[in-house]
Amino acid sequence: MAQQPFDPNQFISKVKGQDYLEVKHRIAWMRSEFPEAVIATELVSHADGRAIMRASVVLPSGGSSTGWGSETAAAFENYIEKAETKAIGRALTALGYGTPGSIEHEDDEPETPFRQAAPQPMSQSSSFLATAPQKSRIQRLAAEMQMQPDELNSLILQQVGVDFSNMNKRQASGIIDLLEARRPAAQRAS
Repeated sequence: MAQQPFDPNQFISKVKGQDYLEVKHRIAWMRSEFPEAVIATELVSHADGRAIMRASVVLPSGGSSTGWGSETAAAFENYIEKAETKAIGRALTALGYGTPGSIEHEDDEPETPFRQAAPQPMSQSSSFLATAPQKSRIQRLAAEMQMQPDELNSLILQQVGVDFSNMNKRQASGIIDLLEARRPAAQRAS
């Protein structure tokens, strides 16, 4: 029996009026697509009741991201774990596994890692579409490589199965990585 693809829309909740996907669901989403992905965390600083964590996520496809999180003992009893959760969440969001408000709402992550939130499904998946900065970066990279718009769209269709205007954040991130890797070394240095 084929496994259903992970649908993040089932787990969207509202935090301060904005869509939010808890870190545990971002991890599940990423693992559903890349079970071999590596998540590594490091306690960078721990002094005076403040923890600063760094998390790195590396996908087998070549995508990677680093996120940072901090928390204080005064604000949160399990502050080291909270800082780690923030760092992981931010790294995953940078790879497209999150919602537009995810980074701003890391402070609102549940206190217990297995709290069952009442999911509020989104009426559409527009918050997962590629952002304007991602699209702009893709167009800029393509222009630097003297790639025509139809060539770019053809490449995107071939790589992710949708056209430029329908890419999600994760797909756009992968296209950016692909274009960066294809740029001549002289252009990458600039």
